[in-house]
Amino acid sequence: MRRQLAGIILILGILSATSCKNKENQDPNTTDKPEIVYTDDSLKTYAKVKLTTDISQLNEREKAMLILFIKAAEIMDELFWYEAYGDKNELIAKTPEELRNYAEINYGPWDRLDNNRPFLKGFGPKPLGANFYPVDMTREEFEKANLKNGKSLYTLVRRDENGKLYTIFYHEYFKKQISKATELLRRAATYAENPELKNYLLLRAKALETDDYYDSDVAWMDMKTSRIDFVVGPIETYEDELFGYKASHSAYVLVKDTEWSKKLERFVNYLPELQKNLPVPDQYKIESPGTESDLNAYDVIYYAGDCNAGGKTIAINLPNDEKVQLEKGTRRLQLKNAMNAKFENIMMPITNILIDESQRQWVSFDAFFTNVMFHEIAHGLGIKNTINGKGTVREALKEQQSHLEEGKADILGLYMVLEMLDKKELQGIREEYMVTFLAGILRSIRFGGSAHGTANMICFNYFEENGAFSRTEKGTYIVNFDKMEESIKGLSELILTLQGNGDYEGVVKLTKEKGIITPELQKDLDKLKSAKIPDDIIFDQGIKILGL
Repeated sequence: MRRQLAGIILILGILSATSCKNKENQDPNTTDKPEIVYTDDSLKTYAKVKLTTDISQLNEREKAMLILFIKAAEIMDELFWYEAYGDKNELIAKTPEELRNYAEINYGPWDRLDNNRPFLKGFGPKPLGANFYPVDMTREEFEKANLKNGKSLYTLVRRDENGKLYTIFYHEYFKKQISKATELLRRAATYAENPELKNYLLLRAKALETDDYYDSDVAWMDMKTSRIDFVVGPIETYEDELFGYKASHSAYVLVKDTEWSKKLERFVNYLPELQKNLPVPDQYKIESPGTESDLNAYDVIYYAGDCNAGGKTIAINLPNDEKVQLEKGTRRLQLKNAMNAKFENIMMPITNILIDESQRQWVSFDAFFTNVMFHEIAHGLGIKNTINGKGTVREALKEQQSHLEEGKADILGLYMVLEMLDKKELQGIREEYMVTFLAGILRSIRFGGSAHGTANMICFNYFEENGAFSRTEKGTYIVNFDKMEESIKGLSELILTLQGNGDYEGVVKLTKEKGIITPELQKDLDKLKSAKIPDDIIFDQGIKILGL
């Protein structure tokens, strides 16, 4: 599927620097702040696309709700700025005008697609705990304090006047903003004609006020028939690289693509069978995924907060609550318009440079869409609780959990695609999905040290070591299909075993050895930079763009 997107703008970083200091986010162990000066070629590039959809299918009540959703999403954006950095206004005021947009893309002075390197003078490394914890707090101090609710997804850790650590729930710390957001959700509920949507909005408002999200997550799982959707609240834990405990605020405003959604419904029925057939010993797949999952396609019309920072999310698999997943499953939402924007503006240009000419014909949007879809399905498979009493996989693997989970979803997703091809439930041939998968890896490894970038590097290096692909003399990559199938099974078993054993040290070792970009690969990625291929996309979005 090829569709030219209007309004493409490449945003280039330009030579600039300033002295910016934020006392909450400065590393107290760094006495000499580095003189960071970035040139035009040093900063990442983004293709700007208009984020819209056909809203003529919606009635006036639904359109009114979209406006309220976007306003609530703007509040989530404000909260994420604080969680990621601190005082946005203070930073933007001190940032040279020509770099302010770049700071807004990254929600701070650190380049998210370049391993969080600072791009402004006066800043050291980004604190691993972002702004969820005191910047001078060590891991040992946190563990020793044994704080009540310290590992909660929904608390900030702060110091009192005596320097002692304490926790405070989001709904208390952000009381003013949460009050505004919940008022908007309740107003939106008064317009809702769909009872499932109405129930969800009311329960989500209550959840934001209490930081107890179980009931609203269940209500969201039960929301099957609404033409619009609003994913809102503290959701993913990627931003907390210290422990992986704290969830960041995000929001997506969505309009359902009913035609594409109908194509996807049948795949959910295969979840129990897919779990049973995973290439791993039985003890690592004893859990049964919930069977109330659904799989749908949406156009996303507004991003805010965590999902809008740096590389943009193109699919959603929620809720993250392991209890809800085991009881009900998850909903997988494919963000079709954003996905297409990345395919057209980034993935196809990469294909034309780095994929061997003999295999380029096998890279397609349909295969890309399907690979991403099964990536999200794969999040619900495997194991959520360790087999040896170490608690949940999330608790056992701490900050290593996010990228290993993304790696699991990548590799199990492709494994399931091949299973579906064998069952004749998918159209196409294995070559198409495998070559498109490799092109997708070459796209995502440009995300630096993010969870998705690290996961793709582990997969890339594992595949290369096992002969799943090779690099030609021309500097292009060609897939060995039989060896790739073997590698898919081998890496699947490795990751699922690490998760089931809660093997923290094993994941650290795997990441250290394989979560890296080799000099040879970097030279190839530099070709993409020279060709001015965007690293990711940003959006022209909002109420006016939609014509509301």
